[in-house]
Amino acid sequence: METKEGKEDEAVDDAIANEGLQQDVDEIPVGPKRKKTVKYSPRKLLSPTGMLEWAKLKEQTKMDRQKIEHLEDRIKYMEEANSELKNDKEFLLSQIKGAPRTPASTEKSGFRKTAHIPSSSSPSTSPSPSSSSSDSSSPSSSEEEQKKKKKKKKKNLNLREFKFAQTLIFAIEEINNSTQLLPGVSLGYKIYDSCGSIAHTVLSGMALMNGYEDTLSDTSCFRPPAVHAIIGESTSSPTIGLASVVGPFSLPVISHFATCACLSNRKKYPTFFRTIPSDYYQSRALAQLVKHFGWTWVGTVRSRSDYGNNGIAAFEEAAKQEGICIEYSEAIFRTDPEEQFLKALEVIKKGTARVVLAFIALGDFVPLVKVIAQHNITGLQWVGSESWITSRTLAETKEYSFLSGAVGFAVANAKLVGLREFLVNVHPDQEPNNELLKEFWETAFQCSFRSSGVCTGSERLAELQNEYTDVSELRIANKVYTAVYSVAHALHNLLKDLKSSTISSKREWPTTQKVLEYMRDVRFTVKTGEEIFFDANGDPVARYDLVNWQPAEDGSLQFRHVGSFESSLPSEQYRHLQVNQEHMLWAGNSGQLPVSVCSESCPPGTRKAVQKGRPVCCYDCIPCAEGEISNGTDSSDCFPCDLEYWSNESKDRCVLKVVEFLSYTETMGMVLCIFSFTGVLLTAFVSFLFYLHKETPIVRANNSELSFLLLFSLSLCFLCSLTFIGLPTEWSCMLRHTAFGITFVLCISCVLGKTIVVLMAFRATLPGRNVMKWFGPAQQRLSVVCLTLIQVIICVLWLTISPPFPYMNSSYYREKIILECNLGSALGFWAVLGYTGLLSILCFVLAFLARKLPDNFNEAKFITFSMLIFCAVWLTFIPAYVSSPGKFTVAVQIFAILASSCGLLFCIFAPKCYIILLKPEKNTKKQMMGKSSSKVL
Repeated sequence: METKEGKEDEAVDDAIANEGLQQDVDEIPVGPKRKKTVKYSPRKLLSPTGMLEWAKLKEQTKMDRQKIEHLEDRIKYMEEANSELKNDKEFLLSQIKGAPRTPASTEKSGFRKTAHIPSSSSPSTSPSPSSSSSDSSSPSSSEEEQKKKKKKKKKNLNLREFKFAQTLIFAIEEINNSTQLLPGVSLGYKIYDSCGSIAHTVLSGMALMNGYEDTLSDTSCFRPPAVHAIIGESTSSPTIGLASVVGPFSLPVISHFATCACLSNRKKYPTFFRTIPSDYYQSRALAQLVKHFGWTWVGTVRSRSDYGNNGIAAFEEAAKQEGICIEYSEAIFRTDPEEQFLKALEVIKKGTARVVLAFIALGDFVPLVKVIAQHNITGLQWVGSESWITSRTLAETKEYSFLSGAVGFAVANAKLVGLREFLVNVHPDQEPNNELLKEFWETAFQCSFRSSGVCTGSERLAELQNEYTDVSELRIANKVYTAVYSVAHALHNLLKDLKSSTISSKREWPTTQKVLEYMRDVRFTVKTGEEIFFDANGDPVARYDLVNWQPAEDGSLQFRHVGSFESSLPSEQYRHLQVNQEHMLWAGNSGQLPVSVCSESCPPGTRKAVQKGRPVCCYDCIPCAEGEISNGTDSSDCFPCDLEYWSNESKDRCVLKVVEFLSYTETMGMVLCIFSFTGVLLTAFVSFLFYLHKETPIVRANNSELSFLLLFSLSLCFLCSLTFIGLPTEWSCMLRHTAFGITFVLCISCVLGKTIVVLMAFRATLPGRNVMKWFGPAQQRLSVVCLTLIQVIICVLWLTISPPFPYMNSSYYREKIILECNLGSALGFWAVLGYTGLLSILCFVLAFLARKLPDNFNEAKFITFSMLIFCAVWLTFIPAYVSSPGKFTVAVQIFAILASSCGLLFCIFAPKCYIILLKPEKNTKKQMMGKSSSKVL
């Protein structure tokens, strides 16, 4: 009778069988060549209760079938990997005892043991990240499955990585044959295939450190590493894992193609070196290149890996400093589903940026360009990183012609003498057991050894033209070459010092710590002429060639050297970018530099105003305000001109402000001058007329001497207005105000004297009282002098204490300067004006009191009217003077002077001139003394 538990176990077994899972799975090793294993069985994942929940989950998500299939594939893959590692263990065990090494061309996976360096080796990374170095498969795989896998591997073998591995062997053989470098010492190597996997890379590193024992003992981890240096890996993420694992054991890792700037961190990766420059410099070089071509609006595509993420992060930081904006940043990986690539393609299509920077590994870029080619996306300007910018695979594929015009930095090219002959001499017959050579042969000639009569072995590599046989672009291969030589020179220096050591009684062997120490100080020059050394971070000097993709005659693309970039370490300030733009072609084979900006450049005279919610590269161009300029393109701000300058009409430069003053050459100045001279001529005419008729009663009446003095003062009043016109100077400023004050007081004093004479002549009410004797001609002259002297004293005090001075006034107008006379002391000015006004009011009051005297002799009536005009003019002058800006202030003052002077001239002298010229019969003493009711005017 079956128990409940037994039924549940059978249900679990049935479920596992139905889903295609094996209950017993081969043991999977935790580390290479170790017997310590972990048992993996699906039964442990499924419990009686969990079985029901698993069924519910399957029904809800409808995803269990894919998960189980993925798990099944993973199990088969792990079985295959386990089998391959077991085969490697058996092979290494057969070699560990140290048989003499055969030539590298026939024993590429062997390990050489020398008399002086028992375990000296230079392991490398895999020749093909996406393929396995061995062809063994798991026991449970069917023949059909193995054929499919072999076919898949043949498709994915990377000729470039295989070429790197052969270059490493070439360099080792060249060193071993040299009599100058490591004489009497031979280097050995072991090549591992990392398959582009971080896990495989770490496993390979562990195997190289632990040696090749069949079992591990308690002392295995306390022995020094089995090798002295590791060369690899080709990509950054696996290299990070490798450097992290071997770093604590002081084992040097020298990479030829891992460019991630993060690897320069000496605290995390103390034993890491590389012969290729860090992306720290490449990212900044790319930012400078993009800025050089004026592209401020770009899109980016990166690998979703340490290489792409760190590279783009460094580029974005440098781009921000250069004023470059990134519209979008897409991340992809070679194993992503097609939907992810289509999504990235859609973003690129919708973007407005015409420049796309692809900081992406070659293996990740190939699937993307396939999708782009399928959708026929053209017209984009591609900027590439060193990973793919010199890829022959891309350049020779005509479907990828849309990459024409691509530009990017590549490591400096080199020529390795003898490398091509070495590469084309590779043949599977040299190592019949090396499955990788057969796979390479099948990939190169598109044939198969497994189908009879297809691959004969008589094919010649020298007749092929592909990425493997092409030695025109040895940029990365040269870095493999220099990596091997850096290890060799470090060992050479170390052995030389050990040999010359005074302690020779005990034989010393080089340790990894010593090799690491000498690696830091290594400095040598390779046959190509390049000097190799490492800085404190294990990085070489950054030297890049600027490469431009241009069409060749056969329709493929070729790489043209159009510039360079070099940065000396460790200083970050010296950077040199040279671009030969005349020989460059752009997207679509155009000779016209493409434009990729979010907003058109703002011309001089405008400033950028960032659009709300958008990057700083998207802006509107706002004209500069008055008095501000921007003299450069894309100016972020407008700058105010100095005090004496103003912006020109286009707002792109500052010009001297217009200095404004009332000039003789302008219309207003000319008109005022004409009025002034006219007043002087009229005054002179009246004076001349009075002089001709000085003996007539009308001239002699009311003191003719005061009349002539009044006419003289009026002439001075007309003339003093001219001092207000023209360029203000220190003397003209003092003269204009003092002349104005004194001449007008002189004029008003004369009028006041005439008014007093009238009053005293006609207001004497007591008979026999001779009042006129108290105000005769002498007293009249004295009163004029005294009254004028008071004004002179006021002016002298004003000029002494705080005189007027020329002043450039920019407060009225921003665009021009008013050159005017500053009053110096406002109190002095208003004292002069007030005293003049006081005399005018006094004269007006006295003349008003005498207005009803006999008409024939009444001059007071005309004095009253003249004083009324005078006072009205100057009363209206005050608000007009205060509110008028600039030269109009001066014009108002001149107008007041001319108007008041004309008022006095016409009101006082016009009636007398009328009688002299038109009514001479009334110019008699009888007529003057008569009491006629007729009116003079």
